[in-house]
Amino acid sequence: MRYTQAPPTRAASAVYVTLAAQVLSLGALVIFEHSRGRHLAAQLAAFGGRPQGADAEAVVGAVTVFAVLMMLVAGTSIAAAAAYVTWLVRARQANDRSAASGPVAAAWLIPFVNLVAPAVLVDEVWRGTRPPAGQRARWLGLLAGWWLSWLTTLALIMIRLPLDSSEGDLTGVGVLELGCSGVAALLCAATVRELTRLQCDSHSARAEEPGTIHTFASQPPHPTPGSTPIGRTG
Repeated sequence: MRYTQAPPTRAASAVYVTLAAQVLSLGALVIFEHSRGRHLAAQLAAFGGRPQGADAEAVVGAVTVFAVLMMLVAGTSIAAAAAYVTWLVRARQANDRSAASGPVAAAWLIPFVNLVAPAVLVDEVWRGTRPPAGQRARWLGLLAGWWLSWLTTLALIMIRLPLDSSEGDLTGVGVLELGCSGVAALLCAATVRELTRLQCDSHSARAEEPGTIHTFASQPPHPTPGSTPIGRTG
């Protein structure tokens, strides 16, 4: 006998929504950076970072908008990360209900290991869905594209942005960073969609196999026509 677990379709939807929110918030920050960022950075530098009186009134609105945008980028990034980890844990458990969540946390949190391990875990989930033959090359191309675009985005944030921000910008975030982030988000959503689709197909196929146990809502039996319930007389 085999117990089946439904694919994480809701968790996948959460990934799509949070990734879209992350890209949109980053796009808003880039627009602000290009339209107001350099001038605002020059004003703050001229005021010594602590404008007072009339000087404060000249920049307080822009600083507030910048702070809100930064919080939005940080919040949506955290939400996207949480949604993705939740989806990956449930996707592994959809293949094997005994799969622990520890390896997922370790794959993303251990330095240097997290440069490779997350992609390996996702590929493991893909192989566990027993996909049709002939799709391996296409899947590896999609997986590699997502992971390389993600690493490129990470490199731009960790290496390039500190250099650019020292040149007079607020954050250094530009079109290149936004483009890489958008590509990474799109390919990430594509891998999630592909795995969720395969798991839905596999779950439907397993549901038709003999010996699979399903859970149904209990309902009272319906008496057959002409029968009399016990304890009652006609």
